[in-house]
Amino acid sequence: MLTLLDHYKKKVIPAMKEHFHYGNVMEVPRFEKAVINVGIGRVQDRKERESIKHMLSLITGQMPQERPTNKSIASFKIRAGAIVGYRIMLRGRRMYEFLSKLIFASIPRTRDFRGIPLSNIDESGNLNLGIREHIIFPETIGEDISKIFSLQITVVTNAKTREEAIELFRQFGFPLQKEGQEK
Repeated sequence: MLTLLDHYKKKVIPAMKEHFHYGNVMEVPRFEKAVINVGIGRVQDRKERESIKHMLSLITGQMPQERPTNKSIASFKIRAGAIVGYRIMLRGRRMYEFLSKLIFASIPRTRDFRGIPLSNIDESGNLNLGIREHIIFPETIGEDISKIFSLQITVVTNAKTREEAIELFRQFGFPLQKEGQEK
């Protein structure tokens, strides 16, 4: 079975070169990083926070970085320096493993899934994907789940245009909606 990186080298690069008439392999867009963010501002219990941190490390294969606030906000009852979220930045091999798991195992398990809207791809060519329940990932099966949390995934590309990025995501097998299929 081809890994996602091998698929990129053997199938995606030639297809993108043919479609956009690139003269050099280095012109072909590629994934630079995947950033996973989880907000835990409402979770006060230390045990639940550790559980979320453990689940994230299982899902991504990397320990999350704690994200503190910069200043106090009285109306939200937040003090400066309080941990309000976790962030994981994946690059290289771990990024491709995570994206492979996301595309082929997790997204198909999402309830009532009809494809990723094209509006989730911004003008810079980055895909922003919100996942409501972390239990769609295979690593959560058999684990003691005390709290279901949502996460935000951003896949950053070096594509120059939105059209290049859309074609790159389609070549990798992301289940994007067709033009005009959006709600």
